[in-house]
Amino acid sequence: MLPKPRLDAVLVQAVIAGALSFAHLHDLAEAAGQSGWKAWAYPVSVDLLLVAAWRRLRLLRDAGEPVRSAWTWFTVALAASLGANVATAGLLDLEQVPAWLRILVAGWPALAFLGGTLLVHPAPADASAPESAPAVIERDVAAEPVAEPEPAPALPAPEPLPEPVPVPAALVEHARKLCAEHLARTGSPIESDSLRARLGVPPAMADAITAQLA
Repeated sequence: MLPKPRLDAVLVQAVIAGALSFAHLHDLAEAAGQSGWKAWAYPVSVDLLLVAAWRRLRLLRDAGEPVRSAWTWFTVALAASLGANVATAGLLDLEQVPAWLRILVAGWPALAFLGGTLLVHPAPADASAPESAPAVIERDVAAEPVAEPEPAPALPAPEPLPEPVPVPAALVEHARKLCAEHLARTGSPIESDSLRARLGVPPAMADAITAQLA
């Protein structure tokens, strides 16, 4: 058994509101000098722009993109519909429509065409946006030859230490006496050159004697 059809209160309310808004837009366009089929085309244009902006708004919101442009045209279409409803409610003399309203009604087709075009074919992304970084080309490291490290320079061989100079013990004792006499006489240690001169020995032997006296 088929279920009985039920009326949707929201749908009925939308149909009534749309019909009233449609009629108000027609009356306002006709009062502004748009007669015949042109007066009926105005409410169709306003309602189509309103629906197109709402659909575009939902698509952009679902895609996570900016919705400013869709909101702008939705507001423009809503203002046109709401303005017609208010103007035909007795606040405006439809027998003497002001010039600014005639200008708005006459310019509406161009404005609606622009809004519909931008909603269907949105402007491309900003060209000043930073370009994506170029892809890094990976090189085959295994195919490249591995450079062997250069050998470290060889350190120079250490110089051999000089062999100790043999010094007789008697000469060491004699040098010690000379050092003691010089210290007692002058109050200061004897210099190595003076000690070598008094001993009459070569410099290497004098250094060996000085080392043993230290």
